Amino acid sequence: MSNPNSAFGLRPHSELSGAPYSAAPRTYSVPASDATAIYIGDAVKLAGTGQIINGSPFSDVARAASGDVIVGVVVGVVPQTRDSTTYRAASTQRLLLVADDPGLLFEIQQSNTGTPFAVNDIGLNCNMTVAAGSTFTGFSGTVADNTSGATTNTLDLKIVGFTDDPVNDFGSSASSGTLASRLLVRINRHQYVNQVAGA
Repeated sequence: MSNPNSAFGLRPHSELSGAPYSAAPRTYSVPASDATAIYIGDAVKLAGTGQIINGSPFSDVARAASGDVIVGVVVGVVPQTRDSTTYRAASTQRLLLVADDPGLLFEIQQSNTGTPFAVNDIGLNCNMTVAAGSTFTGFSGTVADNTSGATTNTLDLKIVGFTDDPVNDFGSSASSGTLASRLLVRINRHQYVNQVAGA
């Protein structure tokens, strides 16, 4: 069975400890001067600025590119009106709900091209391929770059495993993977922890 090629970015899965994801995000802001749309599942980085909105302080974030130090992943966008988009449209001031716990594991689809990651690649680090999301679903287009797997400590993500469910075909053997399968990863270049080499 081939995996559906339907990217969704990074999706919180569980804690590294094995505990379920507790859905306790932190709120960050994005100023209207930022011309890049941000989608649910996009990784974001600190922008080095902040805002006071309705008397409350918020740190600004921007969509992270591969190689950036990541503060977390967008899990929601605070609506301003009943007609607000589910994603943060370009050049609009919005508040984002960000899963920024460095102990979180995320589910992410790997690329649908290249040589697919296999079970033997668990422990390696890899980069993200950042792509525009869907204005229809509101979800990110980011995937794990399966051409970048290495022990290099500066790569974006650490492969912790594969999601073990009937709709994820991760391959028939430990050395043979399948394209567009879904990985479990931890953010390696995280704002709040030291990055480490892969194994």
